[in-house]
Amino acid sequence: MGKGFFISKTVVIVGGILAAGALATIIALSVVYSQEKAKNDSFQVLTTPEPPVTATGTPTGTPTGTATGTPTVTPTGTVTGTPTGTPTGTATGTATGTAAPSNKPWDKYRLPKSLVPDHYNVTLWPRLTPNETTGLYIFTGESSVEFECVEETDLILIHSNKLNYTIRENGQRAVLTSVNGEKAPSITKSWRRTETQYLVLELDGKLTKNSMYRLSTIFTGELADDLGGLYRSEYMENGVKKVVATTQMQPTDARKAFPCFDEPAMKAVFHITLLHDNGTMALSNGMEKSSTNITRDNQEVLQTVFEPTEKMSTYLLAFIVCDYDFLNNTIDDVLIRIFARKPAIAAGQGDYALNITGPILKFFEDYYNSSYPLPKSDQIALPDFNAGAMENWGLITYRETALLYDESFSSNSNKERIATIIGHELAHMWFGNLVTLRWWNDLWLNEGFASYVEYLGANNAEPLWNVTDLMVLADVHRAFGVDALATSHPLSSKEEDIQTPAQINELFDAISYSKGASVLRMLSDFLTEDVFKQGLQTYLDEFKYNNTVYRDLWDHLQRAVEKSDTVQLPNTTHNIMNTWVLQMGYPVVTINTTTGMISQQHFLLDPDSNVTTPSPYNYEWIVPIKWMKNGETQTPLWLTSKSATNESVKASDSDWVLANIDVVGYYRVNYDQGNWQRLLHTLSNNHELIPVINRAQIVDDAFNLARAKIIPTVLALDTTKYLINETEYMPWESALDNMDFFYLMFDRSEVYGPMQQYLKQQVTELFNHYTETTDNWASVPEGHMDQYNQVNALSLACRTGLPECLTVVKTKFNDWMEKDVPIHPNLRSVVYCNGIAAGDAKEWDFAWSKFKNTTIASEAEKLRSALACTTQPWLLNRYLEYTLDADMIRKQDATATIISIASNVIGQSLAWDFVRTRWSYIFNQYGGGSFSFSNLITGVTERFSTEFELVQLKQFKADNAEVGFGSGTLAIDQAIETTGSNIKWIAENKQNVLDWFNAEIKPQ
Repeated sequence: MGKGFFISKTVVIVGGILAAGALATIIALSVVYSQEKAKNDSFQVLTTPEPPVTATGTPTGTPTGTATGTPTVTPTGTVTGTPTGTPTGTATGTATGTAAPSNKPWDKYRLPKSLVPDHYNVTLWPRLTPNETTGLYIFTGESSVEFECVEETDLILIHSNKLNYTIRENGQRAVLTSVNGEKAPSITKSWRRTETQYLVLELDGKLTKNSMYRLSTIFTGELADDLGGLYRSEYMENGVKKVVATTQMQPTDARKAFPCFDEPAMKAVFHITLLHDNGTMALSNGMEKSSTNITRDNQEVLQTVFEPTEKMSTYLLAFIVCDYDFLNNTIDDVLIRIFARKPAIAAGQGDYALNITGPILKFFEDYYNSSYPLPKSDQIALPDFNAGAMENWGLITYRETALLYDESFSSNSNKERIATIIGHELAHMWFGNLVTLRWWNDLWLNEGFASYVEYLGANNAEPLWNVTDLMVLADVHRAFGVDALATSHPLSSKEEDIQTPAQINELFDAISYSKGASVLRMLSDFLTEDVFKQGLQTYLDEFKYNNTVYRDLWDHLQRAVEKSDTVQLPNTTHNIMNTWVLQMGYPVVTINTTTGMISQQHFLLDPDSNVTTPSPYNYEWIVPIKWMKNGETQTPLWLTSKSATNESVKASDSDWVLANIDVVGYYRVNYDQGNWQRLLHTLSNNHELIPVINRAQIVDDAFNLARAKIIPTVLALDTTKYLINETEYMPWESALDNMDFFYLMFDRSEVYGPMQQYLKQQVTELFNHYTETTDNWASVPEGHMDQYNQVNALSLACRTGLPECLTVVKTKFNDWMEKDVPIHPNLRSVVYCNGIAAGDAKEWDFAWSKFKNTTIASEAEKLRSALACTTQPWLLNRYLEYTLDADMIRKQDATATIISIASNVIGQSLAWDFVRTRWSYIFNQYGGGSFSFSNLITGVTERFSTEFELVQLKQFKADNAEVGFGSGTLAIDQAIETTGSNIKWIAENKQNVLDWFNAEIKPQ
C-alpha cells in the first residue's frame, strides 16, 4: 500500500503561523459516518454476538430469498424482500454482550491450519442507489469456496465482518458439500463471532483429511462510505451525484466484502462476477471475460464475468463499479489502462500516468528479471480513498492526487508524487503480490522494499530529477526521527505479537515504510546493486505464487554474495542485517580523528529516556562506513564491535574527515571537536568540496546530536551560517526541517523574534537569487530540485516577514482573487496560505468557495491545506467542525485538515481541544483499525513542550483508556516521551539559543 501521507515539497511557511513545515503532511483517515450512521448502527449487527442457529432450531425473521433478490435492510439487520428461491428465515437474535475470551478456536485471531482454500466463486451486486425504505446503500452476494482439509476437524472458521447471511434450506448460514462425491458432515450450528470476525460453523462429524469441500453462502452487506472493504465513493459531475462502488481490502477487510480465509498465506484463485447497472462499467483483478444483459428480480442489469485470477492473497482483491472513462495503450502485450472521472480523462489528467507506467513496468521487468505476470495493468483514481494507493494485483487504486496530473494546476511536487507512487505500486506487482510475506509481522519488508525501489522506478521515468537523492530527506530522515525514541519498535516483530486487526494496522508506520526502505538501500549499497538484484531475482523465482518470511530473502542474497568475486563482508548477510531488523533504533557512530577511535552507541533523542525493549544484540550494529578525507573517497570500513581503532581515520589540523557518504548507511555520525570545526570551515569557505547530500547530512546530524546532548546546540546552529551562500535544495530543506523544531519549541517565547531576524538574514540572498533568475517570480527554474528550493525561498522569506516577499505573495493573491490571474502551481501553496493568513473571512470564504468548486484534486489539496493558515480562531474552529461533516471535508482528508490546523500556532490549542473532547466519538466512529490514528495524535501534539501540556496528555491517555487508541496506541506513548524530552531540551537550551541568535543578528 502506498504511503497515506507524504512530505510536501511546497512547504508553506508564514511568519510564525505554521510550524513543522505546516501543511506538509497529507494523511488519509476515515473519520466518522455522516448523519446516516445513526441509521447504520442498527445494521452493523456484528458489533454484538448472536445466538447460533442450530439444526433443530427455528430461525427467526421473515421469509427471504437469495442475495440476488431485491433486499431491504430493516433496522435489525434482517434481510427481507421478494424471494427468488425457497423461502427461508433470517437469523437476527438478541444481543447478549461480548463473551469473555476463551481458548476456543473462534476466540483466537489466527485461523487454524486445518483448511486450505483452493478457489472461490464470488458474485457481488453493489447497489449504487439507496434503499427506498432505509436510505442505506447495500450490496448482496453469493460466494462458494472450495478448500482442502489438511487436518481432520469438525469446525470451520472463515472470516466474516459486518455481513448478514441468508438462512439456507438446511436452516444454517452456509451449505457444505463434498467435492469428491462423499457425504459431507452436516452443519449443526452457525454463528458469527464478532470480536475475532469469524463465521463459525460447527459440524456433526469430522472433515476427511486430503478431501475437498465446498462452502456456499448468500449474504448482504452495507455499501458504506467507511473506506474499507467494499465501500462507496461519491462525487459530483455536471450537478449530478455519482456513486462508485470500490474496495480497500488491505490488511483485513476482504472479509467485509465476502466470507473468506483472510490471511496473506491463504492464497487461492478467484472467479469474480459483478452485477451492475446499465451505463456503468465493472472492473476487477482479471480481464473481462464477458458482459451480458440479464434480468434479475425484474431489473435489467449487466453481468460481467472476469477471467480467473492468478493464485493470490485476499488483501489484493479489487472490485469496482463506476461510470468512468479511460485511456489505454499496449506495451509488449500488456494492456495498460488509466481510469478516472470522465471530465478528468477528457482534460488529459491521466496522460502523464499512462506515459510513465509502461517504462516503469519495463524497468521492473529488467530489475526483477521477470516478465510482468498479468495480461493487464489497470490503474484507477478514486475520489475517496484512505491511503495513497493500493497495489491490488492488476487493478491498482489511487487517490486522485496520486494518479492525476494537470499541468495547469499540479506542481512539480504533485508530479513527483505520482511518479514515485506509481513506482511503489508497480514494484509490488512482483514483490508482495507474486511473492507474498507469510504474515503481517514482516510487513516492513513488503512496504520497505517498495518504498526503496519506487525511487528507482521513478528515476527511470524521470532521469533528470535525481529523485533517488531525495529519498534521504523523505525516508531516511523521516525514519531517523521516529526511530530515535525509546518507544520505537524493531522492523520485524514476532508473529505471535501481531494478531488483531488493530495490531496489524499499527505496523503501517514510518518504521515499516521509511526505515525498511533505508536499511534495504544500505543493504543494496554494500552488496552492490548487481549482487542485490541477483539475490532478489532468484528469491522471486523460487517463491512465485507463494509466501515467505524475511529470512528467505537473506538466504538468496547470501548465495549471491558467495557467487560474487568482488563483495567482501565481515559476516553473513543474515548476521549483518539481523542487527538492523531485530532491534529497534540505530547507532550514532563517533569518529575521533585525533586518536583513530571509531565507536558506536544507541542514538536516543532523549538520552535520559528509559529503554525497556530488550535487544538481542545489546543495541550494537554491524555498521558499513563509507568515508572520505579532504574530498577524496577512502577504502570503506566496517565497525563490527562497540569500538575499534583505525589509523586511517586520523587527520591532521588541516585535514577533514566525512563519514557516511551520500547517507547510504542508516546511522548518524559524530566527530571530535577539531573535525567538526574543520567541516564548518570547509562549509564556510568552499562548501562544494562536500557532496550536496552530505551538506544536508551535516546539518541534520548536528541538530539531532545537539537534541541528544552529544554536541552543543550552538554548534548545530553554526552549521546554518554557510547557508547564506547555498543555493542547493537538499541542504536548505534539511536546515528548514530542523528549524521547524525550533519554531515548535519557541514560537510562543521570546526566542521567536531574534530567530526570525536571523533566518530572514540568511534567506534574503536566496530570495534575491530567485528574484533575479525568475524575472521577479514570474517564472520557475528548469531544474526539479531548483524548483523546490524556489518554493523554500519564498516560504521562509515570507515566514520571516521579508517585505519584498510579502509584496510578491500579496500581489499574486489579490490578482488571483480580484482578476482571476492564475498563479504558477509550484507557488500556489505559499501564496494561498499567505493570502489567507493576511486576510479575514472574505479571503477565507473566497478560498473555501474555490475549494468546493474545483474538480482538480491537486488544486483542492492545496486550497484545503491553505485554509488552515488563517489567523482567526473562529474560522479555525469552524473549519475543525467541517472535518466531521463529509459533505464539507472528505473523510480521507479529515486527519490532514486537523493536523494542518494544529500546525498553525493559533490553531494548535483549538485542534488539541477538539480532538480531546471528541475522541470517544471519533474513535468509535472511525473504527480502531484505522492506521491514521497515530498520525492524528502525533500531529496535534508535536508542539507540546510545557509541564501543563504533558499533564493534559497523560490525562488524555488515562481518560480514554477504556475507549482505546487503536493503531494510535504507540503514538500516545511516543507523544508523552517526546513532550518530556522537549520540556528538558527547552530548559537546558533556551538561554544559549537566545544568546546565539542575538549574537548572529547583523545590524540593519
